[in-house]
Amino acid sequence: MNKGKTSFNMKMFTRDANFVRLFIVFIAVFIACCALKGSQFLNAGNFESMVKQFPEYGLLAVAIGLALLIGGIDLSAVYIANLSSIIAGRFLIAIAGEGASEGTVYAMIFASFLVAVVIGILAGALNGYLISGFGIPAMLATLGTQSLFWGFGVVLTGGSSMSGFPTQLASVVNGSIGFIPVTVVIFTVACVVVGLIVSRTVLGRQMKMYGTNNKATTYAGLNNMKLVITTHVIAGVLASLSGIIMWGRYSSCRADNGSAYTMQAILIAVMGGVSPNGGKGNVQGVVLAVLIIQMVSSLLNMFNNIPSACRQIIWGGLLLAVMIFNYVVDSRAKRH
Repeated sequence: MNKGKTSFNMKMFTRDANFVRLFIVFIAVFIACCALKGSQFLNAGNFESMVKQFPEYGLLAVAIGLALLIGGIDLSAVYIANLSSIIAGRFLIAIAGEGASEGTVYAMIFASFLVAVVIGILAGALNGYLISGFGIPAMLATLGTQSLFWGFGVVLTGGSSMSGFPTQLASVVNGSIGFIPVTVVIFTVACVVVGLIVSRTVLGRQMKMYGTNNKATTYAGLNNMKLVITTHVIAGVLASLSGIIMWGRYSSCRADNGSAYTMQAILIAVMGGVSPNGGKGNVQGVVLAVLIIQMVSSLLNMFNNIPSACRQIIWGGLLLAVMIFNYVVDSRAKRH
């Protein structure tokens, strides 16, 4: 009996080992930020800025994490976000008349949010169908749709920013529920829902099975096409929520908003414990990785002499370092 309990505890520890490591890294990064930029980092304004920034690319990281979980990748997530907000923005401008009452304007804004989510669903379904229906490798399929969605966005905006939205839009997205920002509420609810799907549902188990061995899921009688499309639809919804947040935060839409987020989102997902080979990962690890990367990003912003090109080098180097570290840890685990 004791042997069984010990075995169970060891499995639990192994499963959460990455989260424990991430928590240690989180504490270490926080201490480093305080040591390097104490009063500036611990400033209330800095924390307010961080809270405004991380939900938009955090949602993209969870979306890309789902694609990685099934052994693929989604390079189009940022552009799904932008296209969703652009089409929703055009819809809002078209239906929001100047003489509309305030209540009507709010109703139109929420209707436009629904439009954005629908676009995210359709874009995600397209990605999933290209991958599972035509057998196109996920990297090539989403690289193609990345250009497709970006092109549609450029055509719809004329290659510039689209603005002129009702002022209530910014107040809805940038407002608070009590003392918690709306963007953080959206991020939290989305992560809780997706986390439960991945860890507690049949769909989540099937995602991991497919990511581990998609031929085995075929022999097990699973509908692989439905599974891949469903996963990418959920990722598309998350991307559209990110697009809504960016739209409200900037009060404008562009086809290339957040273009640097793809690298960050992949880094976060891998750092959060999602295996690039598929079959392994959870949402709580990705959330903790989001907070770590946000602290690092805020610290870098405090050094004005670091050019943006060097920051891309930093993100790329971190991604490689995390992947090498995960490889070493996994190799040792297999040997033991």
